[in-house]
Amino acid sequence: MGVDLESISEATSGAIGSLLSTTILYPLDTCKTKYQAEVQAHGQRKYRNLSDVLWEAVSNRQVLSLYQGLGTKNLQSFIAQFVYFYGYSYFKRLYLEKSGFKSIGTKSNLILAAAAGACTAIVTQPLDTAASRMQTSAFGKSKGLWKTLTEGTLSDAFDGLGISLLLTSNPAIQYTVFDQLKQRLLEQKSKKADHGSSPVVLSAFTAFLLGAISKSIATIITYPAIRCKVMIQAADPDDDNDDKIKRPRPKSGKTVPGIVSVIWKSEGILGFFKGLDAQITKTVLSSALLLMIKEKITATTWVLILAIRRSLLLTKGRLKE
Repeated sequence: MGVDLESISEATSGAIGSLLSTTILYPLDTCKTKYQAEVQAHGQRKYRNLSDVLWEAVSNRQVLSLYQGLGTKNLQSFIAQFVYFYGYSYFKRLYLEKSGFKSIGTKSNLILAAAAGACTAIVTQPLDTAASRMQTSAFGKSKGLWKTLTEGTLSDAFDGLGISLLLTSNPAIQYTVFDQLKQRLLEQKSKKADHGSSPVVLSAFTAFLLGAISKSIATIITYPAIRCKVMIQAADPDDDNDDKIKRPRPKSGKTVPGIVSVIWKSEGILGFFKGLDAQITKTVLSSALLLMIKEKITATTWVLILAIRRSLLLTKGRLKE
């Protein structure tokens, strides 16, 4: 089977879109992650709302620390989106070829999206864990990528993998909803457009709107698991102290049952939805930007890939002569 250029085009445009959206919204992402990672103890909490995290960075003259872990997050986002979009596009094409169907049903779409998400989670989990620890470290005390990855055992680098696999349902829901809405809109536009006109595509605003709607639905459904994952991957409070003596991390507190117990006892049922508004704000903007950028650059990426392929073929032909 040859190289699937269409899947590579989809993956490349998706990865570039992810890189740009992650960079633009990173300070908001850092504030959101630190806010989610905090657990209310004895009726007191350090951050009462998202703006408190921002104010802490400003008052301590650590505004640039809002970008701590940006390089790791960008690397993780680029690889994750490339693997996801390539896998998703490739699985869809393979399914259509093998089944002989002209379109993919909702159930099949969910399964294919979940399979692509599972591959992504396994490949990028260490980077995801490292990025979360760097973001939740005290401002100005974040460690480098290599030190963060090697300060614990190999299993520590894969903290939250199980729940990450569970959360493959999030992008599966998101992209399935997006694709279904997109297909319906394009079908309606195609009926209205002239047969001899150029191919119908989504406008930037429409792609942004569809991305926002699809991500909102996915986020609300999966949010309790999202918060549990952030808390599992968060940096230990002891890591922020200047003391040389550190208490060992209680591994039981870094498991899903342990985190669920902590949230339930400290914050009650509403604790599982703490930071939902911040999560929706960040992820909706991020995903909407990603899909909007991807829709706009997919055609350009495809042309560039074909040009590179043609150039390589011409070079190969000259070498044979």
